Amino acid sequence: AHFVIAVRYTTPRAKNRRGEIVLHRATGNEQRQPSCLKIRPHSYAALAAVAFATLASVAPSQQFTPASLHGKTRFEVASIRMVPERDAGFTSISPAGAGLFTMHNVTLQLAIGWAFNVESDRVLNGPDWIDRQRYDISARPEAGAGLSYEQLRPLMQQLLRDRFHLACHRVTKNFKGYDLVVSGKSPKVTPTKGGATHGYIFVNGIDVKNAPMSYIASILGRPLQQPVEDKTGLKGNYDFHIKFAPFDKPDSPLPSIFTAVEQLGLKLEKQKDVPEETLVIDHVDRVPTPN
Repeated sequence: AHFVIAVRYTTPRAKNRRGEIVLHRATGNEQRQPSCLKIRPHSYAALAAVAFATLASVAPSQQFTPASLHGKTRFEVASIRMVPERDAGFTSISPAGAGLFTMHNVTLQLAIGWAFNVESDRVLNGPDWIDRQRYDISARPEAGAGLSYEQLRPLMQQLLRDRFHLACHRVTKNFKGYDLVVSGKSPKVTPTKGGATHGYIFVNGIDVKNAPMSYIASILGRPLQQPVEDKTGLKGNYDFHIKFAPFDKPDSPLPSIFTAVEQLGLKLEKQKDVPEETLVIDHVDRVPTPN
């Protein structure tokens, strides 16, 4: 199996548009091939790492097993270039197994979030430039090994420590959010019949296939811009499809996201304290050490 990265945009609020980057597993029968993730800069790049925090960690290694990487804590060679604002373009992250790992036109907030497997908007306490200054990063594992994202993350963490003198720590914080619960005796979500796993977020809907309820809950949190925790107690994987009114179009004929969820025998219950992991920045340099 390989993984395909797709971009879909959602508009929770007219003044705060967000882009969702969705990773899904593709079977050998898929026509689409792995390609670089791309998003336009100014409006959407801050959230380029969102999907990688969900499914990307299970991308397979192409050449090395974790055992063969024992003791390999750094890339064999790495280059980092600061991108002048006038040159800002698309943001891209190379697919797993590419041999040469690249992040093009990324903010350090995005790169840190990706490396530590947290959503970029949960990277806290950074300097004011952390979500503005952009970088091109190119790093090659030993012998050009094609590694999974899970294997690349610790190498990327060390690169950030070495080149940006990054110091940070993890903190679980409570945020206002929702619990996803069963509202009736027989929920109408469809147990999956198998097939490739994917999750898409559109401006007016969500389409998930062959995924557990915990993943569906996390997907629901994206347009809500608040964490959602699975409290359904439902086991196994499901197909989940809803359409709802865009948040900036109250006159839409579509139901609200809350009503759309309730039509499937589920409910989003507001909670004051939903735990979510954050990454707190203690120190980071703007200018990396020389290549």
